[in-house]
Amino acid sequence: MSVDATVAPEGAGNGGASPGGVDIGAILVAIVAMLALVFGVVALFMARDDGDGTATVSGSAVTEVELTEFAFSPDPIAVPQGGIVSVANGGSQVHNFAIEQQPEVRTADLQTGDQQNLDVSALAEGTYTVICTIAGHREAGMETTINVGATSIAAEAGHDPAMMTAEEAEELDRLMTETMLAFPAETEGVGNQMLEPVIEEDGTKRFELTASIVPWEVEPGKIVDAWAYNGMVPGPWIKVDVGDNVKVHIQNDLPMGTDIHWHGIRTPNEMDGVAPLTQDLIRSGEDFMYEFTAEREAVGMYHAHHHGQMQVPNGLFAVFQIGDVPLPAGQTISGITVPEDIEIAQEIPMVLNDAGAIGLSLNGKGFPATAPIVANEGDWLLVHYFNEGLQSHPMHQHQFPQLIVAKDGIPLDQPYYADTINIAPGERYSVLINTDDAGTWVWHCHILTHVEREDGMFGMVTAIVVQ
Repeated sequence: MSVDATVAPEGAGNGGASPGGVDIGAILVAIVAMLALVFGVVALFMARDDGDGTATVSGSAVTEVELTEFAFSPDPIAVPQGGIVSVANGGSQVHNFAIEQQPEVRTADLQTGDQQNLDVSALAEGTYTVICTIAGHREAGMETTINVGATSIAAEAGHDPAMMTAEEAEELDRLMTETMLAFPAETEGVGNQMLEPVIEEDGTKRFELTASIVPWEVEPGKIVDAWAYNGMVPGPWIKVDVGDNVKVHIQNDLPMGTDIHWHGIRTPNEMDGVAPLTQDLIRSGEDFMYEFTAEREAVGMYHAHHHGQMQVPNGLFAVFQIGDVPLPAGQTISGITVPEDIEIAQEIPMVLNDAGAIGLSLNGKGFPATAPIVANEGDWLLVHYFNEGLQSHPMHQHQFPQLIVAKDGIPLDQPYYADTINIAPGERYSVLINTDDAGTWVWHCHILTHVEREDGMFGMVTAIVVQ
């Protein structure tokens, strides 16, 4: 594109000259050139590649960090003192970036594709912990360190497994072995204890629950403030028969209101437990009586619905079962015949969680405090998985294939075997396991960051010990 800068004769119209003979086209050319020069200098000043993995914004070094499921990249992070972190969400879920020791230094909750510059210039030289504060994400692996005043090359070289010293590798080996040999570790408190009812004159089964905050030892030495039913996580296991009239009396000793939703259980609408739609909120210090008839077999759960994102991950979840799951006795499935006279040696509820104060856990405990299942060779076990967490968990059983006989308490017309079962939030799977081989066999979530970290094994791991 070109602009004709020739001065037009006076009165020759408005083809570029003003009535006073000033050439407007020439002025525009000069302005454009000047702006280009100014913006070029500004751009050069605001964004400069310094050749070391950082850029410069307004004189401050910028370190780029990407958030994904469930990690920070790079890991660890290093920024020069006085720098800026450019945080981008490259994942499929909402994430954020927060300095644990300086809670005010954090981004907003970033949607997929969002980016935010975070000024970390106020941080003194040193190492800080970086986390994603979205419930469950830290426990899933979104935790790293940020070295303020270090170079990214030095920090990354120290973290790269291929560049570990022999001493560093030996220490990692020691930590993993030490944590594995600590299993099973003793801790205070046991969840999933069967709750016995009070039998009223008309045969109604009445159960008493109290919701309160209690100290709960998730793993050795890790004691958290758990939101619990009757002081345990998971809460008491309630099991009734088909046709029973049921009452559940709940006393709320929490600091806020609550309710109970009967997940997977048929109830009258006014007993569904969704305040304020089906009932009034049970405020702190108040109580409420739920009443319904156990109409049909069910493998369900009961948990808070009011502020469930807070109350459930912190411990307000438990098992509610009606009757027994029908078993495929006498059927041959994938070449394996289930005995016609099958006897269940143990019925085992396994409640999965990954968030809140409880974190990555099986039945309210993290490895090495998870309870082993001790069985005899040849036993048949009936296991019910319940996912009360915020993520899916592929549960893998070493050695023994799992025969899936019911999904969400509904018997399958065609049961099938699997060694890994992906259990989404809210789902329940009922499986048969035949312990036909002696030994200690590991049982764990197969998202590896849910079971292992640099200081050893933790979280969603247990074992079947076959005698």
